[in-house]
Amino acid sequence: MRCYANQLPSELKKGLKPFYLVFGEEPFQEAQCVQQIRAIAKEQGFDEVIKFTLMQGFDWQEIIAQYQSMSLFSARTIIELDLNQQKPGIIGSNTFKKIIELINPDTILIIKGAKASQDVQRSAWFKALDKHGLFVPCYPLTGTHVKRWLDEQCQRLSLNMQNEAKLSLISATEGNLLACFQELEKLSLLHANALITQQLVMQGLLNQAKFDIFDLSDALLNGQAKQAIKVLNKLASDNTEVVSILWAITKELNTLIDVQIGLLNGEPIANLFKQKAIWKNQQAPVQSAINRLSIHTLEQISSELAIFDASYKQGNLIAPYQALAHICIKFCQPLNISLPCHPVN
Repeated sequence: MRCYANQLPSELKKGLKPFYLVFGEEPFQEAQCVQQIRAIAKEQGFDEVIKFTLMQGFDWQEIIAQYQSMSLFSARTIIELDLNQQKPGIIGSNTFKKIIELINPDTILIIKGAKASQDVQRSAWFKALDKHGLFVPCYPLTGTHVKRWLDEQCQRLSLNMQNEAKLSLISATEGNLLACFQELEKLSLLHANALITQQLVMQGLLNQAKFDIFDLSDALLNGQAKQAIKVLNKLASDNTEVVSILWAITKELNTLIDVQIGLLNGEPIANLFKQKAIWKNQQAPVQSAINRLSIHTLEQISSELAIFDASYKQGNLIAPYQALAHICIKFCQPLNISLPCHPVN
């Protein structure tokens, strides 16, 4: 059975399951979900926690042995297995199937892993565990979902926060729920039941937004110039390698050029998505970029990327991030200004 992270507390009140599958791309939510399961389980006598991490040479028989054994210290046990961003493989899959045949009411198995793709969810081991347990996907939160999550945390911490203060906190910690939650806890300790204003938030707030080059790619494909520059500024402040950013931009550009050329040659868009391995969740952003950027514009950007690459390697760029910002903006809107490449004197 599927249950989203914000629904987990109410599901836990209905009773504990023998298996929990906590999978996703949002580490704070994953950790919080596991902690909630532990807390409710402890109230019911599950006092011992045994942790495993899937690594090279992992002994799957140890999982079965622990699942069947009686604890030395407690009548009831929680086993946590971190798949460590990997799939269980044949041996692991068979191990899970065997555990399902040995369901132990005095043992709870929590399995943590990366995002559960459709092929994982369709696997026999996953469906069998899901049938007897609870699948909790932890997706990255964006837009209104972040606001809703923040409202829930404020309610849980009894924080009275102005809407402007919430928006400022979300903006400063975008992409980093842990940093956002830590700020909320700090505000709760410092100001208790007082009204939390935007000024109070900004007084102790550091810019803790967490972005990577893939967030930049998303902003470029969607034509979000403001977001692209915001991400680029954060990458620059984190000293992200210029070549890494250049790689991300070039990768998206080459994909768009190939798709545009294919369309001009009369190929169906669905075939092009398949050929270029553009997954379903990226098809809408790519389509948006194709609609916005002509082949002529894409070739102009390609020319400027080549100039940037040569100038950067030759040491002729005083401000490489400024030049990258120029290229990012051109991805999002028309910009008839030459690339700011200046020879070093």
